[in-house]
Amino acid sequence: MAKQHHVVPNKNGGWDVKKNGAERASVHTSTKQEAVDKGREISRNQGSEFVIHGKDGQIQQKDSHGNDPFPPRG
Repeated sequence: MAKQHHVVPNKNGGWDVKKNGAERASVHTSTKQEAVDKGREISRNQGSEFVIHGKDGQIQQKDSHGNDPFPPRG
């Protein structure tokens, strides 16, 4: 499975950035925007896919910061 970092709502309030398969959050923030900003930075540094979830847990957005196997031609 590819490396991924997810922004997910914390059941006790706030937002978490979690690496896929990890029990504990890498980062916990009070706002979603903070979690997105921190998570994107971690994802870029580690070359992972970045997945943002809504309050309902559904995926809202995905960004790839790794080696994309299908780069766009330009």
